[in-house]
Amino acid sequence: MLTIRKISAQETITVRHPVLRKGKPIESCYFDGDNLTSTKHFGLYENGILQGVISLFDHKSHLFEDKNQSQIRGMAVLENNQGKGFGSLLVEHAEKILKAQNVSLIWFNARENAVGFYQKMEYEIIGNSFDIPDVGKHYIMWKRLRS
Repeated sequence: MLTIRKISAQETITVRHPVLRKGKPIESCYFDGDNLTSTKHFGLYENGILQGVISLFDHKSHLFEDKNQSQIRGMAVLENNQGKGFGSLLVEHAEKILKAQNVSLIWFNARENAVGFYQKMEYEIIGNSFDIPDVGKHYIMWKRLRS
């Protein structure tokens, strides 16, 4: 059985570390703003075991004029469960939560190998690729939420 529920920043680390920061210090899994009350973290559980995470930050990008923006960070699904639709479920859940909060635009830095996944969910690239040191090539992607 699959469920998605709100979790703490600390709980995201068990998925962030092996997926997003494999081989790097555990400290690299903590993001600025993780513990702000405005930041929301969600976990996808299969039969009670955490398999995927997504975090929503109240953070505006200068690239967009929308007043109500949210940034996705730390979206990850454990490797043995990738390709099962868990990531899509997490992003759809995030979109639903943000629409209810009248957020009009979602944006994030997508790893090069995740661009196709997000494009299938109607996210678009803006600008050129850029490198995040020790992490790799990324693109800024975005989507306007419709009510």
